[in-house]
Amino acid sequence: MSTSDFESVRIGVVSISDRASTGVYEDKGIPALQDWLGRALHNPIAWETRLIPDDQAGISATLIELVDVAGCDLVLTTGGTGPALRDVTPEATLAVADKVMPGFGEQMRAISLHFVPTAILSRQVAVIRGKTLIINLPGQPKSIAETLQGLPQATPAVPGIFAAVPYCIDLLHGPYLETVDTVCAAFRPKSAQRPART
Repeated sequence: MSTSDFESVRIGVVSISDRASTGVYEDKGIPALQDWLGRALHNPIAWETRLIPDDQAGISATLIELVDVAGCDLVLTTGGTGPALRDVTPEATLAVADKVMPGFGEQMRAISLHFVPTAILSRQVAVIRGKTLIINLPGQPKSIAETLQGLPQATPAVPGIFAAVPYCIDLLHGPYLETVDTVCAAFRPKSAQRPART
């Protein structure tokens, strides 16, 4: 079965870093997100990538552009969610929100607390603007994968946040996202599930 058999999805990926955006070091956030999502979804993905500095007005403007102009169904950011003075991604995200989705941030911190006590310093948020879900993710590639995928090897297993993303996008009348179960199995109520492909 080819990717053409699945609905396409437009995903915005935003890496927020003063140093990476000015070329001081190579950005690793965008490649990490594209790698994980490329493995997790059967759907063909149209990418909208942005590498920008830690500037609140600039972050908000980028999110508005990705949603209102580029027409992204999902926007994921990485970086700028800690307590440092230049970390303003949550504030910039909340400033463009129509609805706040606090469960995403709560679950990301719960996952990260399995590894480091400083996870309580993380301030990731998720919001809805219009018909688009926007999620702030951690800055480190390893943490990005852990929070998206969860900890299936833990006892009991800890679900990642991406398991809830497809159904959330369903409720926003977006494309039907179909996940690769070995990476991250999407959860939907039975009434929202489409027949399994053969």
